[in-house]
Amino acid sequence: MTAKAAAAAAAASSATTAAAAAAVATTASRKLAGYDFYRQVLKSAKYIVAPMVDQSEHAWRLLSKRYGAELAYTPMFHARLFSDPASDVYRREQFTTSPEDRPLIVQFCANDPDTLLRAAKLVEDQCDAVDLNLGCPQGIAKRGHYGSFLMEEWDLIASMVKILHENLAVPVTCKIRVYPDVEKTVAYAKMLERAGCQLLTVHGRLREQKGQATGIADWVKIKAVKEAVSIPVFANGNIVYFEDIERCIKATGVEGVMSAEGNLHNPALFADLHPPVWDMASEYLAICREHHAEMSQIRAHLFRIYRTCINEWTEGRDMLTKCSTVADYEAFIAHTREHFRADVESSGWDTSIKSSAIPNNEHGYKELPVWVCQTYFREIIDPAVSGRPAGDLPASRSLSSAPEQKEITEEEKAAAEARRAEIAEQRLLRKQQKRKHKEANRERIEKAGNAKRAKLRCAGCLNVVSSKCTHTLCRTCCLDKMQRAVETLAAQGVSMADVPKGATEHNGVTVACEAHGRGRWPKTASEAETVAA
Repeated sequence: MTAKAAAAAAAASSATTAAAAAAVATTASRKLAGYDFYRQVLKSAKYIVAPMVDQSEHAWRLLSKRYGAELAYTPMFHARLFSDPASDVYRREQFTTSPEDRPLIVQFCANDPDTLLRAAKLVEDQCDAVDLNLGCPQGIAKRGHYGSFLMEEWDLIASMVKILHENLAVPVTCKIRVYPDVEKTVAYAKMLERAGCQLLTVHGRLREQKGQATGIADWVKIKAVKEAVSIPVFANGNIVYFEDIERCIKATGVEGVMSAEGNLHNPALFADLHPPVWDMASEYLAICREHHAEMSQIRAHLFRIYRTCINEWTEGRDMLTKCSTVADYEAFIAHTREHFRADVESSGWDTSIKSSAIPNNEHGYKELPVWVCQTYFREIIDPAVSGRPAGDLPASRSLSSAPEQKEITEEEKAAAEARRAEIAEQRLLRKQQKRKHKEANRERIEKAGNAKRAKLRCAGCLNVVSSKCTHTLCRTCCLDKMQRAVETLAAQGVSMADVPKGATEHNGVTVACEAHGRGRWPKTASEAETVAA
């Protein structure tokens, strides 16, 4: 290389470096940070809907915001799947939003800085911040090496936060769990702040506190973090009723309070209300008709909303279990409204009463009719442990004037016993069928020359295949294949109505899989024209 060429190359390299530095500077300068971001972009949000896998979807966020929520997070998205160019179906299914959905924070889980940045870049123009999940305690997070199972890898975490802080047009936030040691928890939070985190959510539970071992969140550690950092802090944990929000803010000094379980069972939690379950369910379904939600999401939400109703009402539980369409769910809601009509009329319960106006019983909980939205308790914890403000009402008393209990006849007892036996027999049958499916799958895999299912890999991405997939692919690759097939037919002018219900093939094109269903057909004429183009 001549001296002139070398000089030109050096100049070009210098220019590229300068341009990259300028881009980072521009990105950093055109976004707000810390309290400016919290006050101007998030509008000083105090009531926050937590990120919940498959549960804080678009329709649910809109419902929650109708009832007092001021900020919502998306479900946790897997950064690798979200950023994969071949996973367009995953992105379309998982992430949708609208103007009324703002302010909005999109959450990702990841264990690689570059992958996380690629995923975040895809949403930075459709949200107000990107959140890094550092708190998921579930087994899938352990296997995937993300969430709270990165708590021992501070350098990796810092690099992920830093790359988002330096390259995104929106701020980066983080959600964490606490350590047993308060000093380590504080040091962890300060490390995240140094790396570029602009807002921190602290779930006051340990990584081991989950499921039946959930226990009580530690507000003392949340307070210690709040006092140690100079960025806004949200608290997560122990929010059962509306008044718990102010208790938490007073105890910790945080800017806002996040709810997950409480919001799922009572989407009107932030409105200080306990509305009838059928009202909430009907409103949610109406939103789902306008903003798409997966049937699995609708099913999960209705089971949570109706939790107290169907605990003892076996007919209702069976009916809800059999629902598979929006029309089925609407019929179920109408049936429950009629089923509880007499109880509602005789109880005299005022559904407009504020939750904070209802006194607590001696354990610190409110005794409510089963047909209103309310938090589900895994266990009743003594006020001395939970810190809940105990009331004077005995725990056995109902605050509603419940109708008189009629005497149960011998025939009714026999019918109830027969029903229990029938349910037990159905459970046994389901277990047997499940065992048969497992054995059939094992035989299929062994015939393919694989002694273990883990060795049967998807040809598209080398992930483990779905056991019932028609194409012997993983879920993501199969859905991509089905989507391409649907788009091929749509480009030919074929609509979903032209394909017989239950058909897996049309015009020689496979359009459905036994395990994963069909691809998504264009919903509008303009969308169909785009596909055809």
